[in-house]
Amino acid sequence: MRGGGASVAGERFGQRPCLAEFTLQLRPSPEVRAEGTDGTMSQDDRFAFIAEWYDPNASLFRRYELLYYPKDGSVEMYDVKNHRTFLKRTKYDDLHLEDLFVGNKVTVFSRHLSLVDYGDQYTARKLGSRKERTLALVKPDTVPKIGELVDIIINAGFTITKAKMMVLSRKEAMDLHVDHQSKPFYNELLHFITSGPVVAMEILGDDAVSEWKKLLGPANSGVARADAPGSIRAMFGTDGIRNAAHGPDSFASAARELELFFPSSGGHGPANSAKFTNCTCCIIKPHAVNEGLTGKIIKAILDGGFEISALQLFNMERANVEEFYEIYKGVVAEYTEIARHLRPGTLRAIFGKNKIQNAVHCTDLPEDGLLEVQYFFKILDN
Repeated sequence: MRGGGASVAGERFGQRPCLAEFTLQLRPSPEVRAEGTDGTMSQDDRFAFIAEWYDPNASLFRRYELLYYPKDGSVEMYDVKNHRTFLKRTKYDDLHLEDLFVGNKVTVFSRHLSLVDYGDQYTARKLGSRKERTLALVKPDTVPKIGELVDIIINAGFTITKAKMMVLSRKEAMDLHVDHQSKPFYNELLHFITSGPVVAMEILGDDAVSEWKKLLGPANSGVARADAPGSIRAMFGTDGIRNAAHGPDSFASAARELELFFPSSGGHGPANSAKFTNCTCCIIKPHAVNEGLTGKIIKAILDGGFEISALQLFNMERANVEEFYEIYKGVVAEYTEIARHLRPGTLRAIFGKNKIQNAVHCTDLPEDGLLEVQYFFKILDN
């Protein structure tokens, strides 16, 4: 795994591994830009964003102006507070125009940047969109199908920006379903949602609240099979309560429910589901996450007879990566080409690209399994 990218880590339980980390950031004077009459970009287009980066050494957020030049895929950064150049214009192939919208997180040379605002009116007018965030909550009955669900979400055009397998307390379940307190099925609903792990995801896309509800289908799975046979609830649900997944009804509800699972105030949210016994760690590397392979890799792990007992999406800082990989210094890397010849059905053979971008990391020694799981689900999660 390379520093500066999101990855998915996994814990494996018993004879069946458990997936854990989704382990699937002086400006020149404004230039005059020419725009074609058909609305296409000119060769001189430059897009500006205000980006924030959390500096762990100083324990504060630093603000930059991030400039992106689509003509050659180059980037430039200016330190807003100190009024000086932070990064001279440099070509950077891992950042793309479709990644640039307010609310997204991007990585520039191992630095995780949050895009918090447009840098000028031109960028806001050209790239402003209907991007929204909403909660996608996979219920206990469908967690064993999480790989397929993740694949459906990605293929529908959503970006998964946060993800975590959690166990809800009754109080947390009551906070989530506060609108159903007067319903006759309320207690049954609380019992079900706390009966096993759930996977909470923050997903981002155009009109995400309504599009996610459309993808879910009617609340009653029987009705969904009749009226929306291609919907998630039609394919994976059983009835009106055991209906595969949940989505908020409105933008306001989405904001409230996301806050329950992923507190913006720095709180922890519901506990993760890691068991820390008879387990090992699997990490889906950043290149595989960025290529939309997370769901397929998770499904392959489950199909291999493993149980995923914990899962989380992490954005790794370089210092964390170096600390994690310290015991692997001097160890010969595994080659994907060798894997394709010797073991063509393995994850690295199917999803890997080379000896660095080899799709997944897995614990080498049995005695290190618990240590690696604890690193992600106790140390980094806290």
